[in-house]
Amino acid sequence: MSRGPTLAPMADFPRYAIYYAPAHGSVLDRFGAEHLGYDAWTGADIGFPDGTVEASPDWHDLTCDARKYGFHATLKAPFGLADGATVSDLCAACAAFAATPREVPVIRPVVDAISGFIAVVPAVWSDALLRLAADCTSALDSFRRPLTPEDRARRKPALLTPRQVDYLDRWGYPYVMDEFRFHMTLTGRLDTERRQQVLATLRPRFAATGLERLAIDRIALFRQPDPAARFCIIEAWSLEPQ
Repeated sequence: MSRGPTLAPMADFPRYAIYYAPAHGSVLDRFGAEHLGYDAWTGADIGFPDGTVEASPDWHDLTCDARKYGFHATLKAPFGLADGATVSDLCAACAAFAATPREVPVIRPVVDAISGFIAVVPAVWSDALLRLAADCTSALDSFRRPLTPEDRARRKPALLTPRQVDYLDRWGYPYVMDEFRFHMTLTGRLDTERRQQVLATLRPRFAATGLERLAIDRIALFRQPDPAARFCIIEAWSLEPQ
């Protein structure tokens, strides 16, 4: 099971993605942006927290892949726009999705490892979060350009389970529906020893934020203009609670 920053397919550019991103300026937003060294709301580089580079001189490299995507949790993975679709239409559909009353998931966020990456993840599984991601995947799929053979090959279907291959072919991404795992990536893949070192650094810092409850109460539309560019938020919407 592959997790962490989403692989960049050979899709036409620009690409778009629907992510959860914490409210700009919130405690979680600042924690993630500062540890990645990048603010996806403004598109600006920012400094790492004091002591980060001193403790881990290679921190810039450890966070390189995650930095490209900005601090986020994937709800609908990056895609090129379908023929005939426009960004305005996509924004309108995102707004309509957000305005549909639904149970807003609430989690207890923790810093932990997931498939070799370090990320902010839920301490306990949330069915409401699974439903939100599944709804987002399906409701906005008409805007996704179908995978090309090159896109599909880059996902290495031979290494996926049969169910993941089915999801890849149906939804353009293998880790959806019951394969979905909410995670806000902070590093690239690390070996076991290094993961423990990084966790020992990040867990106390995260605890110091005092964040014990997190409502997944918004979606954001991210855009990547070309393969070398970072994703940046172009619009965001609060979810309408039931």
